[in-house]
Amino acid sequence: MSNDPAAPARRNYKPLHDLPLKRGTREETMRTFVDAVWEAFRNAGVSWVGFYTTQGDEMWLGPRRDKPACSPIGMHGACGQAVTRRQALVIHDVRRLGEAYVACDPRDMAELVIPLFENDQCWGVLDVDSFDVNAFSTRDAAEMTELLLNAGLTDRSAENVEI
Repeated sequence: MSNDPAAPARRNYKPLHDLPLKRGTREETMRTFVDAVWEAFRNAGVSWVGFYTTQGDEMWLGPRRDKPACSPIGMHGACGQAVTRRQALVIHDVRRLGEAYVACDPRDMAELVIPLFENDQCWGVLDVDSFDVNAFSTRDAAEMTELLLNAGLTDRSAENVEI
């Protein structure tokens, strides 16, 4: 991770690791998760955080903070690429994705997408956006993946990261 040109180490994940993020149903846990991440990082370069669930060749919006987003979305965007590649994506500049980017908010410049697995089947993604280019790093991907594991929202199938 030392060769990662992305964001400075400005996000403190320790308070999130100390929180009980797993709550009741998957939907309740997703809501708890986005609320916790939003409260922790809304002033640390995160403009939006939410979940999309896979349903056939589309993805549907789940719990999110703090503004509306596109739904359904196709599998051609960053979220769909994370699902089909079965790996987390750290996208330093969404403009480089061209037609492969689904722009729900044109102010967003960077994105972190982590696919979510249960029994080796991808059921959705965590999507985190920022108004800042180079907002996310492989450290962010690793920390978010660990939080998702602790919350029971993914298993160990999602550990590779593509930059």
